[in-house]
Amino acid sequence: MEEIAASRTDNPAVNTPVMRIAILGAESTGKSTLAAALAAHYHTTWVPEYLREFVETRQRTPRAEEQLLIATTQREREAESELRANRLLFCDTAPLMTAVYSEHYFGHPDSALATLAAQHDYAATIVTAPTTPWVADGLQRESDEVRQHVHARLIRKLHDAGIPHLLVDGDVQQRVMQTVRYLATKLPASETT
Repeated sequence: MEEIAASRTDNPAVNTPVMRIAILGAESTGKSTLAAALAAHYHTTWVPEYLREFVETRQRTPRAEEQLLIATTQREREAESELRANRLLFCDTAPLMTAVYSEHYFGHPDSALATLAAQHDYAATIVTAPTTPWVADGLQRESDEVRQHVHARLIRKLHDAGIPHLLVDGDVQQRVMQTVRYLATKLPASETT
């Protein structure tokens, strides 16, 4: 890891800031698939969703008091991944999504999580449409009805916070191309080539 960090700071061409792209969406909407596909397209890396690891490791869903841990660990993983990223870093979820789920399941996020979610400081935000087939995934997924409700809540949150975003739909390749076109309008030309 130290060699990677040294190579990023020693090479002026690589010493440009990494632009983080948030990929948000409800359960079973293809966030991880899209993040991996975009990372491959741009020859960079992506940050998997920590919540999935949490659930698989502990064999349970998180409690209300663990939501901040989920969000802060996600942000820590982003910071670690920036060292390996090539200009862009695709983030499979963000603290804002954790806050949305906290509202859905627990009535509201705690104040520290709400503060972290409000710092939505990504270069661009992509939202995956809930139009892919819903697939059960153990403890982490509930139903298509919940997925639709969470999606609507997310869109309201983004609108209320004034966060510009792109809603992507279709198969993986269509979603990648929609995102590539969007990023070309949002980011400096040198970042999207």
